[in-house]
Amino acid sequence: MGRSGNGEGKPASRKQKKLMDFDFSEDQIELSNLAKTIFSDLSTSDRVAEVERTDQRFDKNLWEALADAGLLGITIPESYGGLGLGMVELSLVLQQQGRKVAPVPLFATSILGSWAIAKYGKSAQKEHWLQEVCSGNQILTGAWAPQKNSTKLITENDGNGWRITGEKLAVPACNLSSAVLVPITIDGNQRIAIISLDKKGLQKKIVETTNLELQGNLSFDAVELTEEDLLDEKGEIVFQEASQRAKIGICALILGCCEEALTMTAQHVSEREQFGRPLSTNQGVALQAADAHIDIDGIRVTQLQAAWQLDEGFECSKAVSSAKWWASEAGQRVVVTTQHLHGGTGADTTHPIHRYFLWVIQLADTLDGAGKSLNTLGKLIAKEALNKTS
Repeated sequence: MGRSGNGEGKPASRKQKKLMDFDFSEDQIELSNLAKTIFSDLSTSDRVAEVERTDQRFDKNLWEALADAGLLGITIPESYGGLGLGMVELSLVLQQQGRKVAPVPLFATSILGSWAIAKYGKSAQKEHWLQEVCSGNQILTGAWAPQKNSTKLITENDGNGWRITGEKLAVPACNLSSAVLVPITIDGNQRIAIISLDKKGLQKKIVETTNLELQGNLSFDAVELTEEDLLDEKGEIVFQEASQRAKIGICALILGCCEEALTMTAQHVSEREQFGRPLSTNQGVALQAADAHIDIDGIRVTQLQAAWQLDEGFECSKAVSSAKWWASEAGQRVVVTTQHLHGGTGADTTHPIHRYFLWVIQLADTLDGAGKSLNTLGKLIAKEALNKTS
């Protein structure tokens, strides 16, 4: 994706160099198809409903299948058992997860947890965690969402290391994870700590969220940390990239949810008849479905643009904010429409359409909703304009 030239290994002419190839590569297509097959085969509506009734809300069989296929280490280097790919490839897999609202912590482990260790961790940290993540034996998460002052973590030096006190709320997959990555402040500098969830002084309260996912409220009471628990890189750099990756990943999940919700709706209005004809023959129904299709295209284009820019090392702050606005704003429009077009069926929780509504409503406000994303984008554009005129 995003390569210039004629696609045949020949040097591009001067005219051709101005063109971009927006097609996915064969490897990307194969990866997406592999993920689609696994999620479609193992995460059926009946299976998701079954997992929702369990204590952990975790499909272990699906997780093991993803591990066997190598899909738990997409952005982890090959030397540690991963595939060594980028955010575009991970987005394609998350999109397929969204299409089946599959109850596995792929987002938490791959984006909130393992990528930061793979890119910025110490050698010992990489050796300890990454192969275990790829094999599916260890699940990681991260508490990257900014906190209000009332719950901000306080770090104190005790002479041998540090002790942290405070709270982190709504941390995904806490009930399944072995460790959580947490931004902390040491001597005025931001650092990122890998904190085992069985550390003394750390308590977790598991809570149920809008889409029936289990998350955790973490309470830190003088939890001990040493230099061995900290990533090497400056925390500001890691935190910025973590936020960007997380928002891009959320957009990919929303995209998959919206695509499948519209597919299900198209089937429903084509088969459901009122007054002797299918619902789809009504102009009002067709126009709403068409608007949803346009919204989904907007989500797709902006999400992939942000992922590609991040992979290529471009400054992608504007692209990420744009993608998150599209996913949050348009995503909610899509699932409200698809829920509405299902009529009374949409109110029946034995029908799967409601899950897409719940997933998107929750994801839309995770790590900045539409309003905050648009505000951030406006500030970035204004700052860029001022820099050009100064």
